[in-house]
Amino acid sequence: MIRVAIADDHQLVRAGFRALLDAEDDIEVVVEASGGRQLLHALGDEHVDVALVDIRMPDGDGLWATEQIAADPALAGVRVVIVTTFELDEYVVRAIRAGAAGFLVKDTEPTDLIRAVRAVHAGDALLSPRIARVLLDRAAGGLREAPEGARLGELTDREREVLRLVGQGLSNEEIAGTLVLSPLTAKTHVSRIMQKLQARDRARLVVIAYETGLVTPGWG
Repeated sequence: MIRVAIADDHQLVRAGFRALLDAEDDIEVVVEASGGRQLLHALGDEHVDVALVDIRMPDGDGLWATEQIAADPALAGVRVVIVTTFELDEYVVRAIRAGAAGFLVKDTEPTDLIRAVRAVHAGDALLSPRIARVLLDRAAGGLREAPEGARLGELTDREREVLRLVGQGLSNEEIAGTLVLSPLTAKTHVSRIMQKLQARDRARLVVIAYETGLVTPGWG
């Protein structure tokens, strides 16, 4: 069972997300919060796998809450999905750096919301090629030269290639198809890259790929 937290200061949004997710046999909403501090308090009492977190909330916004979750070893298993709009592009890179596993647009289709929760729980980054391109390209001005760049020397040529594809938003299956590998081999490469670059999750690899120039604004 995937245990989900919903943090949004609009009760109708929380109720809508809860209704959709609770209707699934493998998903259960166990926490609702109207602000960041309330969410953090609840996470101390309930085991949560995936947290859907709005950016603009009172008493601790979504970016602050994401930073707190990522910094707490006791919450290492919580995968945060930021609920955003295209008008908030400037927050994208900061959110990924803070530890967000991905993004949802508030008017996302119901099936996409359910698929997103399952994907993030499975360890995938919720960054489709469209989102990776549009949001990260627009936020590229906020990127800095990353210390991870020095550690790229630890990657093999194949791992660099895989990291580039991760940065473009490809799933393990899509990477496998592009490089003519098995999905298991692609997953193994991604896991090793995360270990070598000390990346908390796959979303962080996307930012590293941009920051180190493996993927550049306007790719594709």
